[in-house]
Amino acid sequence: MQKKKRILLKVGSNTLTKETDNISRGKIEDIANQIAKLQDTCEFIIVSSGAIAVAKQFVKLESKRKPIFVKQALASIGQPHLIRIYQEIFREYGLLSSQCLLSYSDFEKEESKVNITNTINVLVNNNYIPIINENDTVATDEIKFGDNDKLGALTASLLDADLFIIATNTNGIYTKTSMENGEPKTIEEVSDFTELAEEVVSSKSSHGSGGMQSKIEAAEVTKKANIETWIVNGLEDNFILNAMNNKVPFTKIK
Repeated sequence: MQKKKRILLKVGSNTLTKETDNISRGKIEDIANQIAKLQDTCEFIIVSSGAIAVAKQFVKLESKRKPIFVKQALASIGQPHLIRIYQEIFREYGLLSSQCLLSYSDFEKEESKVNITNTINVLVNNNYIPIINENDTVATDEIKFGDNDKLGALTASLLDADLFIIATNTNGIYTKTSMENGEPKTIEEVSDFTELAEEVVSSKSSHGSGGMQSKIEAAEVTKKANIETWIVNGLEDNFILNAMNNKVPFTKIK
């Protein structure tokens, strides 16, 4: 049997909500549909944000303490709902899924890293798609990833992924000049990180906690592990298939 290509797909809150205030079942269907079409040649591991966005649809929490505690509580409420939505939709496409919650400290302990690798390999080898999120309820300000871009990059590196895809709300990274001119132009291929850092315009996404800078930092992590990174517009339908067939503009970081 030919070895399948291992893809780590990171999906941010902005992509999952399609830039609204609600999780888009249609977007999760789009992801499931693409994975189903690629399952003979590719195996997928997903790092997914969205727990807090889901919870905000149901509840409004009040606290006189730090806002971080409210976010952690919202994540606790939203995470089971998020996984349920994934499981329901993936099942319709004949896909099996599982939940894995990781913390930053897990990547600092050798034993934890071995356990993560072994567990996820068993899941993938048995045709389960691991859906990973940060364990927000136990993370504190000091050890939070800040966004799932870095979590995705660390996980891709640990699991020897062949490709790291970051689904975001832009057609990859734009040149600074084109952004200033109001006509965004995608940087299609990157080999020099120094030049790339100078092109990045600092901005954060509306639902996510990252921005393009965090995606560059994530790509630096995967570059050290010799993994190619794609930054693709996840708001578009068939964004993975279209990128693979070079039908859409996106940034490829060699």
